Amino acid sequence: MKNLFALFILFAPCFLFAQNYNGIDATLSNIYKLSDAKTHSISPENFTGEKGKGGMATEGTGKDASKNLGQGWKVSPSVIIKSKTTFTLAEIDGPGSISHIWMTPTGNWRYSILRFYWDDETSPSVEVPVGDFFCMAWGQYANVNSLAVTVNPGSAFNCYWPMPFKKKCKITMENIDDEDMTLYYQVDYILTQVPDDAAYFHAQFHRVNPLPLKQDYTIVDNIKGKGQYVGTYMAYGSYKNGWWGEGEIKFFMDGDTKFPTINGTGTEDYFCGSYDFDTHWKNAAGGDESGYTQFSNAYTGLPQVIKGDGHYDVAQRFGLYRWHITDPIRFDKDLKVTIQDIGWHKNGTYMPLQDDIATVAYWYQTEPHNPFPALPSKDELER
Repeated sequence: MKNLFALFILFAPCFLFAQNYNGIDATLSNIYKLSDAKTHSISPENFTGEKGKGGMATEGTGKDASKNLGQGWKVSPSVIIKSKTTFTLAEIDGPGSISHIWMTPTGNWRYSILRFYWDDETSPSVEVPVGDFFCMAWGQYANVNSLAVTVNPGSAFNCYWPMPFKKKCKITMENIDDEDMTLYYQVDYILTQVPDDAAYFHAQFHRVNPLPLKQDYTIVDNIKGKGQYVGTYMAYGSYKNGWWGEGEIKFFMDGDTKFPTINGTGTEDYFCGSYDFDTHWKNAAGGDESGYTQFSNAYTGLPQVIKGDGHYDVAQRFGLYRWHITDPIRFDKDLKVTIQDIGWHKNGTYMPLQDDIATVAYWYQTEPHNPFPALPSKDELER
């Protein structure tokens, strides 16, 4: 019995992550079931994802390296996205669902903007700098090991959010940098029937630097429709000494005005940690020490703790994520999410802060969605 319980605990996330709709969201609980879904993949070796059309390139970024090998030998493994241009990564006729995205972009990850469009919409449902979308806002690699997003050595970004669509999917990358960038990528998807109650995936970026004094930070606002909020990524840059994570998260839904329906108890509490993410230990001399503890698991993580170097990089910076996979925040009409920027004063009182906060909100909802606020300018995106 103990062995069976241990297996359940080990594989529980796989059983809980999603249901099976015609092959959408296969997990260990249903991967053995047959399906009529058809699996395809788009990459620079098959830009359209068509059946039997992979590896046919005779021109591409790998042409010189494969000159002694020829067609079918890694002739087109990547693309160059020119400065100030937008490249279409994928354009798919549905119905179907994105099941996995892998990519490794070069350059400044804040200057490469991912956009997703569903069913011929002109206003994107996803508009996020690529680093922030994959929990890597600060331009430095850190391992992320979660169900929805993984980041592996040396800068391999992976997304497993299921993204069903009924008519069409279009994914683009805009390079707003002054330099060209190289992108290796793969978009894995299935063509299959999509149930009527399937909502569309959305993700929105926001940044305020610095936050005005005693003003709540807005993670996302003006969501209209029916859906569920499924995740938050936060890139936090601290400008003050001391602990910075006392702020409470608030979910205003379905007509809430002054007071929210869901009110958290602190920033580290929302990200499923406690007591400043501190771990205490004995040093070699037997003295007491403590410090931030990086962690990354299925639903929550603090994968980035970037300490000031005492020279030019003086600020402390943090990256945190919280996935509401087993506990989605469901709303019927509207949703607004805010979080306070509060620290702890040594005199035993809370201290309003004015720090650098950037976030990505992830949710599913019915379409149409309200247009997103304008993305910050290149200068305002600069880390």
